[in-house]
Amino acid sequence: MLSIKDFSAMAHLSAQTLRYYHAEGLLVPARVDEQTGYRSYTFDQVQDAMLIAVLRQAGLGVRQVRQALDEPDTADALLREHTAQVQRRREEQDEALRTARDLLGARPEPCVRRTPAMTVVSKPAPVTPPGHDQQEWDLTETVLKAATDDLVATVRQCGATPTGTPWRVIAPGAASAAGRPLWLVRVAVLGDPATWATGLPPLAEVREYGAGEELSITMPGRHSMAKYCTAIGRLLAHPIEGGFLDIGRMRHLVHEDGVEFRAPIRRLEGPT
Repeated sequence: MLSIKDFSAMAHLSAQTLRYYHAEGLLVPARVDEQTGYRSYTFDQVQDAMLIAVLRQAGLGVRQVRQALDEPDTADALLREHTAQVQRRREEQDEALRTARDLLGARPEPCVRRTPAMTVVSKPAPVTPPGHDQQEWDLTETVLKAATDDLVATVRQCGATPTGTPWRVIAPGAASAAGRPLWLVRVAVLGDPATWATGLPPLAEVREYGAGEELSITMPGRHSMAKYCTAIGRLLAHPIEGGFLDIGRMRHLVHEDGVEFRAPIRRLEGPT
């Protein structure tokens, strides 16, 4: 029999960790002295300790390790699922590092952009979560991307030509019964609507927009509540001479390297 001290040295696990594994039922000593409470292990248990240590180093929780040990037939599926989770976390961390470098390297600044006259096809998107946390924002992005892709495909099927980057807006003054935001996805289209608009689904709408100005700011990385609020704050803080910002009609344009927020500039009429 091996004392907990000797077993700890062989397994490269502290005595405290061994006591914890015992309490969790992961690695039960071969013998526990009823009078002193001293734990003793067998040499064969070193292999069990090694396996537990490897699984823990791989990031599995105690419950997952116990399942892998108690149900060997499910271990392979468990590891595959965990591997996928680790990969997603790595991708999120890589994306966060890229965003951090962008934000630290050059602070996003608003700029005025000219917007040409355009024909726009608009369609309501499915109701999305309120966006209380990043998981809800990610789900919203998934829903809106699918709705945008569907709109672009529908426009093409009608014989029209989408142009530029599609965007989405929060429907003015609209909300679902549960208080969730209602979105509209939009895309600019080339060509005369008379030749293709009749093929659009009932909820789709075609509108003509005149040329104008927008105040734009691009936040690197994926969409989030913090970036959305930061963008609004930076846009509203930017001085506009002879006009005001229509923040309620702000457009969200998702690019490969970030999200661009554009709000129309309404010019005040001069004295007559």
